[in-house]
Amino acid sequence: MKLAGAILILLTTTWTGFEAARMLHERPRQLRQLKAALQALEAEIMYAHTPLSEAALHISKQISLPLSKLFEQFAAKLQVGETSVQQAWEESLQEVWGKTALKQGELEIMRQFGETLGQYDRHTQQKQIALALVHLEREEADALERQARYEKMAKSLGVLAGLLLVILLI
Repeated sequence: MKLAGAILILLTTTWTGFEAARMLHERPRQLRQLKAALQALEAEIMYAHTPLSEAALHISKQISLPLSKLFEQFAAKLQVGETSVQQAWEESLQEVWGKTALKQGELEIMRQFGETLGQYDRHTQQKQIALALVHLEREEADALERQARYEKMAKSLGVLAGLLLVILLI
């Protein structure tokens, strides 16, 4: 019985450490996806003159989960037409953000971007997208630094914390 408990403790703490490392690994990848999505949105707005709801739907098909859901839900809310662009963006962010590996800093950048979305002409909107991309670039650099610094440590810490608990309990 003690052995089964010790194995369960070790597996749980190891899984927790690996899950923390996965989140550290996913954040830079999702930030790159988000930047690519904003660049695609810029191209759709500037060059294809695509309506915002169609552009968001096109983007949702180009990127993977969970960020594709953000643009998919945004497009759906815009097509219903019962909310403003800013409100549709905010609601979509709230529904999807918890499923991402992204942090509060990125959420604030995307909220600020949403406040300007659809309110200006194409060239001003292009500048707003460029501003959001600069901020996301900074966040990506921070995420890569954190990943390099803490990913291996999170895995090791999970295993070692489990071993420590098993030793203390036996």
